[in-house]
Amino acid sequence: MKKRHPLVEMKNVSKSFCKGSKQSIPVLEHINFEVYDNEVVSLLGRSGSGKSTLIRMISGLIDPDFGSIVCNDLPVNGPCRDTSMVFQSFALFPWLTVFNNVAFGLQAAGLNREEIERRTMRMIELIGLTEYANAYPKELSGGMRQRVGFARALAIEPKLMLLDEPFSALDVFTGQKLRQDLMDLWEQRKIATRSMILVTHSVEEAVMLSDRVCLLTSDPGTITDIFTIDIPRAERTRDNTQAWVNRIRDTLNEKIAMTA
Repeated sequence: MKKRHPLVEMKNVSKSFCKGSKQSIPVLEHINFEVYDNEVVSLLGRSGSGKSTLIRMISGLIDPDFGSIVCNDLPVNGPCRDTSMVFQSFALFPWLTVFNNVAFGLQAAGLNREEIERRTMRMIELIGLTEYANAYPKELSGGMRQRVGFARALAIEPKLMLLDEPFSALDVFTGQKLRQDLMDLWEQRKIATRSMILVTHSVEEAVMLSDRVCLLTSDPGTITDIFTIDIPRAERTRDNTQAWVNRIRDTLNEKIAMTA
């Protein structure tokens, strides 16, 4: 069988942050991690395990202290052109309309005006906000603002989407609808994104969305377990995934107890 080629590969990556003037605190240590085409991978762990730091290193927003990161066959040495990120806090520009928020990354990339307008309006339509193109973030609900965040990230047509708890600030029903809409766009190939990495605290969310779930334990953060969810995503329900949820939750609790 031909070996799959990773879209993202991290080899022996470590990261520390300074606390005060002298003390260096290790956050991530010896991370070896791959993501392949047509794959959703979740990073699951308690606060402080380094999940957000890990995806920020993949995006090139943070440099590792040691190790190497490759995305789409290119070393990551600064902001990675093949990734885009959606944040928990929406991170919209309040002084810009929905259209201009979505167009921001395209403008920064230097695309011509016609291409910017075409891709911006297509993404606004796909994400279900056509009637709000000229509205400002303050005029939108939380769910609508996060839709703008997704549209902005998707408009630049990233190979890899990095999702940093993008549903956690939303109510249960809004989050569920947005998750389903995103997965429908991805599975129907209406967006250019090839793979996604999701940071989450929710075991249920990780199991419902992911092909693989990676557990990170803290002090310092490292990947200790990887679970491959063998139920086709379209067939997953709360009942038939409960065994996976229980298994992952029990493993996570064991790892937390060992480091407590």
